Amino acid sequence: MKLHRLHIIKAESCGGLLDGFIADLHPPDDIGRNFKPLCLIGPNGAGKSQVLQVLAEIFQLVWNACSSPEERVVSNSELQFRLDYSLLPEGGEEREFVRLKRVRISNKKPILTIERRLASSDDWIKCDESDSETVKLLPQKIIAYSSGGNETLSLPFLVSRSGYAKDVTEAAFKRRNEDRAVPDTRLMLIDYGTHIEVLAANLLLGTEEIRAALLSAAPISNLHSFRCIIQLAHSSYPKINIAGSKRKGIQITEELESYLDFFTRCATCHDYDEKTETYTFDFFVDEQVRTAFREFWAKTLDLYSSFHKFSMLNDLAIPKATRERFKRESRTRRFASRLAEPQDEEKVFRFERVCFSPIGEGEPVDYVSLSDGEHQLAQILGTMAMTSFPNVLFLLDEPESHFNPKWRVEFISRLLDLPTENGIRRDASLVAQQDCLLTTHAPFVPSDMPRENVLIFRKTEGKIEASRPSIETFGSAFDSILNDCFGIRPPISAVARDQIEALMQSDDPEAIRLGMKKLGNSVEKAFLADRAENLPSQND
Repeated sequence: MKLHRLHIIKAESCGGLLDGFIADLHPPDDIGRNFKPLCLIGPNGAGKSQVLQVLAEIFQLVWNACSSPEERVVSNSELQFRLDYSLLPEGGEEREFVRLKRVRISNKKPILTIERRLASSDDWIKCDESDSETVKLLPQKIIAYSSGGNETLSLPFLVSRSGYAKDVTEAAFKRRNEDRAVPDTRLMLIDYGTHIEVLAANLLLGTEEIRAALLSAAPISNLHSFRCIIQLAHSSYPKINIAGSKRKGIQITEELESYLDFFTRCATCHDYDEKTETYTFDFFVDEQVRTAFREFWAKTLDLYSSFHKFSMLNDLAIPKATRERFKRESRTRRFASRLAEPQDEEKVFRFERVCFSPIGEGEPVDYVSLSDGEHQLAQILGTMAMTSFPNVLFLLDEPESHFNPKWRVEFISRLLDLPTENGIRRDASLVAQQDCLLTTHAPFVPSDMPRENVLIFRKTEGKIEASRPSIETFGSAFDSILNDCFGIRPPISAVARDQIEALMQSDDPEAIRLGMKKLGNSVEKAFLADRAENLPSQND
């Protein structure tokens, strides 16, 4: 899929900064076969993360309207927008353009309209929200990454997660009369709380090529062992008794009960505490354990989802008053409120003792000893490797924030060369049916992208604007990008820059030469040398 044009009519967030915002994303004729991320760059507070948030809220609203069991609640019910994109629907033979529009007429509730047209036609056709064919026009997944510090993007995903946990409880109540599975959420958040789920799933079911790609930057060779704990009865959980149910704590669906059975069958050893309904699974990872996992999970994403479905139940360990406060703040203030995390001892699901085999001889390496950058790289690459199917939208908020300069230079190259679960690479035709928007504050990413794939965000007179760079960014030196995107010239930090400017104003050549001795190499230093050479000596 490709996003083409976004018009935020009224965002009901960001203090009105995004109201009226318009951005041309990929041009309508951009239907190439390559995976081409779109880079959003600009200073802090310029609205980049908020635009990603609004895109997630748009699709959450549309999914809720077309298939409410998959997105049960919405996080921005007042949002008004127009979004144009294109995709090849599942089972379709021709690319289709889709227009989502939601506007308020008079004082009534905003009305959603969905239109479609074939690439070979100019005729727009209005779609019925309840039609199964309309659902095929929507992304299969909206996958967001947040580096942890900025929670703006997380809000709609946390609302989605909370709705899933509530639905599991309600479905479990009804299971005596019907076996109702709870559909997966379409919104999928990858953050620090899900990093081990992503990595463990990839290192258990991923190919050798994928495992090598994920661990290439760290001094480790493979997953050695791990423990996961699932606790269904705890003093902080609501006490529930259902006639005929074997559970006295959190009630879970038959689907989740089956996963408990699968984990038991795959574990090297396991234990069950009847009093607290606590399952402890220990895995020593060898080829036999991987074979066991493959028996029950065909795809890496399926295994990740099994871990994550239990993880989403951690919301049930949060006091009801806290959850209600989160809902109120989300509805009224529309700010980046983070849902509180329960303590590890109170969580329904958690990982413990995750260890990796070192390269060469030595003791296993504990997961927590890896750097933030190593965690971040493995998590992002692992997420993209296991989602190698069409019509996925990635929203990545500062995905290289913890990388060193060398890794930042290589980041886009790593994405494009990444092996995927079905054996194809990022530039192959199937994966080219995905789209990716990522934010950054650094020149490394836009230097690997053509000008048409870069948007510079600026705040002007209380409104957010986005425009293409005035230079060709692909292959540009970092100082040119910093100047165009941030107005930084020369690309030298402020204290040194101020001293250089003071020396440039000096009429004393000896003072200039003395000051130059304190400076490192730069073009500006050469200008100072030239000025000192051409000034008359104070002794003349």
